[in-house]
Amino acid sequence: MTTPIDAVVFDLDGLMLNTEDVFELAGQELVQRRGREMTRECHHRMLGRRPLEAFEIMCEMLEIDEPIDDLLAESRAIFDGLLDDVLAPMPGLFELLERVDRRELPKAVATSSPRQYMTRLLERFDLLSQFDLTLAAEDVSVGKPHPEIYINAARQLKISAARMLVLEDSEAGTRSAAAAGAVIVSVPNRHTRDQNFSAATLVVESLEDARLVALLS
Repeated sequence: MTTPIDAVVFDLDGLMLNTEDVFELAGQELVQRRGREMTRECHHRMLGRRPLEAFEIMCEMLEIDEPIDDLLAESRAIFDGLLDDVLAPMPGLFELLERVDRRELPKAVATSSPRQYMTRLLERFDLLSQFDLTLAAEDVSVGKPHPEIYINAARQLKISAARMLVLEDSEAGTRSAAAAGAVIVSVPNRHTRDQNFSAATLVVESLEDARLVALLS
């Protein structure tokens, strides 16, 4: 890959932090309280989407007829109770951030999650101040896989989307970045490995993958 890179944009959940592990446990607990089982298909369809959209999918697929705001609040409480024991950075994250800094490239976050959530999770690892730009669910009218968030990222970074490297872990995020015209490196995790990453420029095993390291060298 020889495309010049002018900035690097990171997804959050499952890419920088292992929040998908936390969400999996919280989701299982939430639906078990209702006599349901979180199916693999439902979990996969929820990944990479804004919370409201993800929970609409869950309610439809699992036939849960409760106000989504109530479900979201209960899920957040379960999620928060798991953070201290489960939350961790993905392997290679800090080394990759240092590599980007050595290239003196701007860094951004573009997440489907709410800003308050993004802020408190990044601050747990002193990461928030490292980014030049952060975009969250409230900053777009349409969530991933729509390209709006990455189109906005390129515009606010004042670069061409074609020279913006996006790191994603989900099919929805990959499709979003591809539709925006970005260079996409997809980093599937155990929750997303079976998804379709055909829209990616490159698919790697982890943030430590030699191909990603070479791209930023």
